[in-house]
Amino acid sequence: MKKNKIIYSLLVIFIMNTSCKQSTQNKPAFAKGNKITNDNFTGSAWLEMFVKSDSIFNASIGNVTFEPKARTNWHKHPGGQILLVTDGKGFYQEKGMPAQIIRKGDIVKIKPYVEHWHGAASDSGLTHIAISLNTDIGNVIWLNSVTDEEYFSIKN
Repeated sequence: MKKNKIIYSLLVIFIMNTSCKQSTQNKPAFAKGNKITNDNFTGSAWLEMFVKSDSIFNASIGNVTFEPKARTNWHKHPGGQILLVTDGKGFYQEKGMPAQIIRKGDIVKIKPYVEHWHGAASDSGLTHIAISLNTDIGNVIWLNSVTDEEYFSIKN
């Protein structure tokens, strides 16, 4: 029940953030966070963690900001994942499927164990809130890099 309240609250924040016209429209809703320095990303990306999974909340929630051309490696989540795009333009691709363009206001629901990647377009940065669900059954499984050939074959 508490997991649903957290997800519901984040969805409300997301909807308000993407639909309200305020003088702070160009100001990011959340901090950019720390630069990601592991080998699970290509290019420059930053992460601001909001919720770390624990024995009460079986979800991890963070704000990820990608520079143009930056992207995750191929990966999968045993419990699934939800992406709430808060700014910019980028791509989401499942293994064996064409890449989809994602933009501010889009919501991507990723089923458990679906191999995928996501990241910024070549001409735009991308920011999204990443929600990893049901982390009590396992954390993200990182796989191979998305090659330049794979990435640059996508039609904008």
